[in-house]
Amino acid sequence: MAEGSDLEKTEQPTGRRISQAREEGQVPHSRELGSFLLLMVAAAAFWILGDWFAGRFMSIMRKGLTIDPVVIREPLLGVARLGDLGFDAFISFAPLVLALVIAALIPPFVMNAWVFSTKALMPNFGRMNPISGIGRMFSWNSLMELAKAALKAALIGGVAVLMISREWQDIFGLLAQPLDAGLAQAGRLLTFTFLMLVATIIIIVAADVPFQIWQYYHKMRMTKEEVKQENKETDGNPMVKGRIRSLQREAARRRMMSAVPQADVIVTNPTHYAVALSYKEGMNAPKVLAKGMGVIAQKIKAIGAEHGVPLLEAPPLARALFKHTEIDESIPGALYAAVAEVLAYVYQLNQWKKQGGSYPTPPSKVEVPPELAVPELVAEAA
Repeated sequence: MAEGSDLEKTEQPTGRRISQAREEGQVPHSRELGSFLLLMVAAAAFWILGDWFAGRFMSIMRKGLTIDPVVIREPLLGVARLGDLGFDAFISFAPLVLALVIAALIPPFVMNAWVFSTKALMPNFGRMNPISGIGRMFSWNSLMELAKAALKAALIGGVAVLMISREWQDIFGLLAQPLDAGLAQAGRLLTFTFLMLVATIIIIVAADVPFQIWQYYHKMRMTKEEVKQENKETDGNPMVKGRIRSLQREAARRRMMSAVPQADVIVTNPTHYAVALSYKEGMNAPKVLAKGMGVIAQKIKAIGAEHGVPLLEAPPLARALFKHTEIDESIPGALYAAVAEVLAYVYQLNQWKKQGGSYPTPPSKVEVPPELAVPELVAEAA
């Protein structure tokens, strides 16, 4: 039962899934919105600039149909004249073409679906499968397209009947008008009727755009297993991440051990903890070069003894340094006094090695501020 539920696409698509779909050219789109904007812009352009278009068209026709004997005898002049007529036609209808191009670019921006992908141009032979084609014919999307087509036909047919019944007197009145006036009146009637017919499509667009967006995200839904797999790919496989962390810790440990010979003193617990400290001239405060517990502490002490680094047993200070410091960082200000006492002993020890004399007495008890003190039982449990 659990496996069956995992196969159901019940999870909302992730951002990565949507991004991958966009890269493949899969975005929500509404053909009804694009058709509506193109037709509406064309109708509005003819309604506003119809007289100007008609005047320019008639002018071009007159120039083109005018017979000039000189042009007839000279083919090159005919070619030049044809070019002039073509340029006039381009200038005349350029505003309409530009408006249609802008209208064609608007729908993707409205639906946040503007994307350019070459993957969408690649052939998909899976679409040629007749079984899949039959399935698409009886799919929910096909039923919605059929319903939209029926609604569109009913709306446009109803509006057409309404407009004809409303304007029938003007239509028959065209027969009694002069040719120029009749053509102008007929153009206005056709443009207004076309504008009203296109305006009815907005009802279909208002229903189609939300449906297309819903259908797109419904199609992009994922199974629980797909979400888990994507999380693994995004965040990384836990086993791989664990291995990487282990390697990182090992590399950090090797770097830490290589710094132990440069330490001035190693403060020990004496068996559980070891912290290697360094204080050179110019430093603002002593710095922790290495720290560890258990086996690592023993290794720090062994490397320190091998390179002649002094060891000092100060259990409270060792526990406090281990808990409250980080490698390659300075010690807290509250531990300055305690560490200064240790470094004073190290200085005396180095002077004894150079000059001889009485062996310096190590500090018997290094005091740690109460707020940084780590109880022995807690430290041993850690």
